[in-house]
Amino acid sequence: MQSLLKVLPGDRIIRLQLLMIAIVLVLFSLTLGSRFFSLGNFQSIAGQLPVLGLLALGMGVTMLTGGINLSIIASANACSLVMAAVIVAHPDQPAWLAIALLAGLLLAVAIGVLNGVLIAVIGVSPILATLGTMTLIAGLNILLTNGAVISGFPPVIQAIGNSSLAGIPLSLLLFLAVAALLWLLLERTTLGRSILLLGSNLQATRFSGVNTTRVLITVYVLSALMSWGAALLMMSMFNSAKAGYGESWLLVTILASVLGGINPDGGFGRVIGLVLALIVLQMLESGLNLLGVSSYLTMALWGGVLILFIALQNRKN
Repeated sequence: MQSLLKVLPGDRIIRLQLLMIAIVLVLFSLTLGSRFFSLGNFQSIAGQLPVLGLLALGMGVTMLTGGINLSIIASANACSLVMAAVIVAHPDQPAWLAIALLAGLLLAVAIGVLNGVLIAVIGVSPILATLGTMTLIAGLNILLTNGAVISGFPPVIQAIGNSSLAGIPLSLLLFLAVAALLWLLLERTTLGRSILLLGSNLQATRFSGVNTTRVLITVYVLSALMSWGAALLMMSMFNSAKAGYGESWLLVTILASVLGGINPDGGFGRVIGLVLALIVLQMLESGLNLLGVSSYLTMALWGGVLILFIALQNRKN
């Protein structure tokens, strides 16, 4: 037993996530058996996790500062619509494909800077600033496209979300690579330490000589870049772009961040905890879907879990 404890991570949140994964596996093995443990089901989980994972990373990095980004879904759809419009207007032209990707990237940076300036320079609270940009961007998405679907992308785009390497979805490998880079940034760089310090105490961080305005703007740009990555994966997986894709994912990104151990008040959180929380949520969603549980009931369950978790956390504090 002592040797097992030495092998397990010392972080309480990580231990909890691993325990939750084990419990979910046992419960679904008893109720679903081979239906849950089929190769097709695990491939489905692995294929669905990356888009939600990138959005959750984008949400989580802002929560580390004590903020939030309610505009990540609208931003992802805006980026996908811009890229899709350029690609469809210039089919089979590699140069225009690169221009489309760059246009989506620049739009993401612009959205991130807008959120960062509203919060860090003007002083708007993060929830109100990003609620405003979410509403603005979502409205423009619908206005400029009339809610229409843009589809028909070249094979190179479709391959990103539908191909695999050694049986592992390429999209999952890309997500894990981004998660690893974000972990390195938070754990091994001055910017990462500044982000955590800022979330712990904004005034003390400012007095210590950290340019908190620049750090906050950088954080919201990083969050928007995650939305751009998610937009690219959505385009690839769905072979289309639309203003309303992924609207139900906003709650799940917050839930994954909180269950992953990120303090909603900022200052503490780890990428690995968020990744493990995503695995738990995706496994639960897949199992409930196989059991025939309504997707609406599943969303209600996520909301209840979030309320319960936050209530228990506040009670502990």
